[in-house]
Formats: sequence, structure tokens, C-alpha cells
Amino acid sequence: MAYRAWQTEADKELQVPESRKSYHETLDEINHDVVQLFALVTEAVARGTESFLSADLAAVDRLIADDRIIDDLNTRIDERAYVLLATQQPMATDLRALVTILRITHELERVGDLMVNVAKGTRRLYPFEIDPRVRGLVARLGDQAQLQLRAAADAFADGDAAKAAAVGDMDDVMDDLIKDLFRHIFATGAADEAGVQRAVQIALIGRYYERCGDHAANAASRVVFMVTGSRPDSDHGLGAPPVLTE
Repeated sequence: MAYRAWQTEADKELQVPESRKSYHETLDEINHDVVQLFALVTEAVARGTESFLSADLAAVDRLIADDRIIDDLNTRIDERAYVLLATQQPMATDLRALVTILRITHELERVGDLMVNVAKGTRRLYPFEIDPRVRGLVARLGDQAQLQLRAAADAFADGDAAKAAAVGDMDDVMDDLIKDLFRHIFATGAADEAGVQRAVQIALIGRYYERCGDHAANAASRVVFMVTGSRPDSDHGLGAPPVLTE
């Protein structure tokens, strides 16, 4: 997992007391849970997008109900991380790993919440038939959000700062798709109050996907911090973590 991937050779050669072995085993288990959390929220994006495109209200209900699974895993990860912080008093790389985990779980929990918002927006738009251009753009927004989440997950699992740094550049694609969606909404206009409300709802759904991309980029920037200790150049609207040096 991530912790093992970016330990230095000197770290690995040190004689580790039994209590620290248990600590590192627990940290590896937490890392595994974080990767699982990445998988759950990525699946939620896929399910939310498909529910929107198919106007499947039963699938919408299931997605909203299943958000509790994401919340429960997020809580479990945070609780275990806080226990390690309180009982092991980690320093340097270990401390950065736990701080990163606590930041990433927040980012991923918000992605789950945003897909609940997409699901609720699908309800509000039902049974209106979505414009083919809008459907195509939302499908691409969903694909891009999943791509960025998978890339951030891989960077975390591998402890790879270069992979993580690339996720921020990928977010430019998301921004361009949002611009295309908004241009289309403004170009088509709305003939009545109901049309205005639908346009607003579609714009909000687009914004939810944009924020999913931002959270993926933020999660990746935490990985850069975990591996290097460097403050991210861009934090997509959230405060950067403090610098913890060796």
C-alpha cells in the first residue's frame, strides 16, 4: 500500500519494535480502506450518471440509500486514524500519511454527497426528456470524474507524487466540459418558468460534477504532500495542509 511504497530504504532497514510493527500493520489496513473508499465513490459517480441518463428513479433511490455505506467507511477510517494519532504520536512521514488520509476521506465523502445531489436533481427533472446534447455532455462529465478519481486512487496506492500531480492537469478537461454545458444552456434559452427551472437544475448538476473533479484533484494533491512534504501549488478552493518536514 501507499505507506510501504514511499518509505526510504533507510526506514526499511531500521529495527522496528513490536508496537511499531502493529502500528504499521494498522496503517496498511487503513490505506486499504482508503482505496476501497475511492472505489465506492467512483462507483457512485458511475451509478449517478447512469441514473440521470436513464431517468431511473428506482436506481436513484438506491444510490441515495447506499450513500450511508460511504459515510460509514469514511467514519471508520477517520476513527482509526485518530486513534493512531493519539496513541502512537507519529512523526515525519508517518504523521504526513495520517494527515493525508484524514484529508482524503473528507474529499471522497463530499464526492458521495455530490452524487446524492445529482440523484435528487434527476428526480426534479423527471419526466422531462433531456436534450441529446446535454445527455452527451453529462455522460462525458461522469466519465471524466471517474477517470480523475481512479488516477488519484492509483497515485495514493502507489505513493506516486508524479501520478498525483497529473490529476490537477486532468481537471482542465472537466472545466472545458462545464463551459460547453453552460454555453449550450445559455444558447438554447428557456421559453417559460418551467424551462428556466430545468436549465438551472441542469447547470447545478454540471456544477456537482465539476466539484467531483475538484475533490479528486484535491485528494491527489494530498498525495503529493504525503510523499514530498511540499505544499500543493493549487488546492482547488480548499486550504493546503501544513508543511511537515523530516
